[in-house]
Amino acid sequence: MREKKFIHIVDTTLRDGSHAVAHQFTEEHIKTIAKGLDDAGVEYIEVSHGDGLGGSSYNYGFSALTDEEMLKAAGEVIKRGKLTVLLLPGIGTHRELELAADCGAKAVRVATHVTEADIGEQHIRMAKEMGMEAFGFLMMVHMVPPEKVAEQALLFESYGADCVYVADSAGAMLPSDVKACIEAVVKRVKLPVGFHAHNNLGLAIANSLAALEAGATFLDATCRGLGAGAGNAQTEVLVGVLDKAGYETGINFYKIMDVAEELVEPIMQRPQVIRNASLMLGYAGVYSSFLLHTYRAAEKFGLDPRDILVELGRRKMVGGQEDMIIDVAYQLSQRKALKEGVSLGEAG
Repeated sequence: MREKKFIHIVDTTLRDGSHAVAHQFTEEHIKTIAKGLDDAGVEYIEVSHGDGLGGSSYNYGFSALTDEEMLKAAGEVIKRGKLTVLLLPGIGTHRELELAADCGAKAVRVATHVTEADIGEQHIRMAKEMGMEAFGFLMMVHMVPPEKVAEQALLFESYGADCVYVADSAGAMLPSDVKACIEAVVKRVKLPVGFHAHNNLGLAIANSLAALEAGATFLDATCRGLGAGAGNAQTEVLVGVLDKAGYETGINFYKIMDVAEELVEPIMQRPQVIRNASLMLGYAGVYSSFLLHTYRAAEKFGLDPRDILVELGRRKMVGGQEDMIIDVAYQLSQRKALKEGVSLGEAG
């Protein structure tokens, strides 16, 4: 009998899922969900503000807990898995990374825009010096050709990363896109390769399978798909699908289903479905964490959020430019007023 291929799962419910609850996870939420994930056999449990260490701010949204409070809460209950954090250079600094290590974090994903792996060099090297696993995490990969993604992955490899991730941050990729991108990276680097999917086009599970078939061995997921935009690949669904497909994850299927239904679903603010605005994120190729900001801006300026998202995509906005959403919405509202023949002053 052929031995099942092992696939590493990084559950990001307590990080990417933070976007969907406006970063308001409580200490109880973190402890109960982290313990449930650990008991189910999840290997990597990512805990951070949705925008990573240091993300709690006016720009990205204030979280209910500090980084230290979140990490200590999770660290108290994770016994088998690896407490994992996300860091975006410039948002998180060496201070936050040191704090995470002191709180028991065993792995860090250093996330950069797909063309900017070089800004993550110092953080990868620092993490390795601290004895942590360090993952290079390339975001918004749909914006460049596969060869460019592979080129940036090589940089992360040269910095000492243990794994390099390809992230479909906008949920904009088709399975054929994922296959081409992962194959290009696998061909160039000697590191394990991972894939992070968003479900804005309803393809998170299909794209995850395409990534595996192209050579990836790490996958991200969240319980109930909780995450930015239309959410992520659902952990419980992914585990079941991988089992049927002949892969091994080390995760107990029944237990992860129970975590999703009994612990995560009750705290969701809304079902993680593909609403029109989420669909537009994938269609326009816009960063998924922009969604809540876009809803708020649309309401404030009396706009259709779809128009804002299309404009953000046209301008090729990337993660870290959430503050520009208000500017874009304001400009669109001016255009709308002019088109209707009414100045903003008269309209007010």
